[in-house]
Amino acid sequence: MRLLLDECVPKGFGALLAPLACDHLTAIGWSGVKNGELLRRIERSGHQALVTTDRNLSFQQSIASTSVFVVVLVACTNRLVDLQPLVEPLKRALPMGRPGQVVVVRSE
Repeated sequence: MRLLLDECVPKGFGALLAPLACDHLTAIGWSGVKNGELLRRIERSGHQALVTTDRNLSFQQSIASTSVFVVVLVACTNRLVDLQPLVEPLKRALPMGRPGQVVVVRSE
């Protein structure tokens, strides 16, 4: 599964997901792209999942009508140290993800 990390996710988070293939939104030049356009771009890009900390995304956009699997990471902050405990739960959630689905991953 090819992942795209949202700009609200620290760039270093991708290294923690090795060997999974992931790109950071800023690295591919999509900084500042609004959520609706972002979902359309993701569908065309070949990424299957968006990893974000934006808890409002699923309320603001119709994820179910897309082919994108969205994973929302929930931690006390967006800092890498606070998101690091979510790596393993995220890796476990990915194989179960389906297009148009939103899954929330919290620390165990």
